[in-house]
Amino acid sequence: MKITRTTDFELIAQLNQPIHELHVALYPQYFTEYTFEAIRDAFQELVQNESFVFLLLEDDQEALGYAWIEMKMYPQTAFTKQRTTAFVHQLCVVGHQRRRGYGTAFMNHIYELARTEGMDSVELDYWVENEVARNFYSKEGFLGYREFVHKKV
Repeated sequence: MKITRTTDFELIAQLNQPIHELHVALYPQYFTEYTFEAIRDAFQELVQNESFVFLLLEDDQEALGYAWIEMKMYPQTAFTKQRTTAFVHQLCVVGHQRRRGYGTAFMNHIYELARTEGMDSVELDYWVENEVARNFYSKEGFLGYREFVHKKV
């Protein structure tokens, strides 16, 4: 198994399809249908942002997943203290390869990356109906400290 940084936006767009389609299925009111060209173009822009790190997971020279991390600095304000964190926007392991330790290896790599960058935390969010993500991150020891809620009016 190998985890490396990547800017291969076309490969990321391909690997994004199952997770994007899951989001569409769970929340069709928020997500557009997966279109390779549109997703590819979005990732083409994103990989150029210096705050973002994209990681590629490979095993036996097969791409099995990716992670999109933002090295984020929250400035001090009148209300909050300054802090830095590695924010995981997306983490995806292809479906047939789940539950084989790849997600944990990814997260361990992200923890080390955060420490190397002088950060003492990793943050993320996930959609509530995504039980696979909720269970995985709970197993990884993530705890909630803030909730994002909504109400239809």
